[in-house]
Amino acid sequence: MSDDKTPAPTVWPTLRATDARALISFLVDAFGFAEVAAFGDGTLIHHAEVAWPEGGGIMLGSHRDDDWNLRPGTFGCYVVTADPDAVHARALAAGAEIVRGPYTTDYGSREFAARDPEGNLYSFGTYRGEPRPV
Repeated sequence: MSDDKTPAPTVWPTLRATDARALISFLVDAFGFAEVAAFGDGTLIHHAEVAWPEGGGIMLGSHRDDDWNLRPGTFGCYVVTADPDAVHARALAAGAEIVRGPYTTDYGSREFAARDPEGNLYSFGTYRGEPRPV
């Protein structure tokens, strides 16, 4: 549910990938993200963005030996969607590892969870967060 107190997404989660190009393709095919940008040379992706159709997105890049911050496969995020069952069906059809099938939480959110080929965890659900005080 959206109202004037619930803000639009403004946080960009980030991750590193062993094979960033393959991960981008997976996120597009299995979950429905849209590739917005990918900058790099050859197989090394310095910066990429995938957008979630309902708002927000993820920034990612190739893991490098000199990387000091993130390791591939250690990322997790919650993605708000109006239709998690449709995203689940798409992910299942694309061969995503479903770690928790669709269920309804005790606070009314419809959700499921899946891993990408790098081991990152994505939870998809209808919960948009609590309204912010004005």
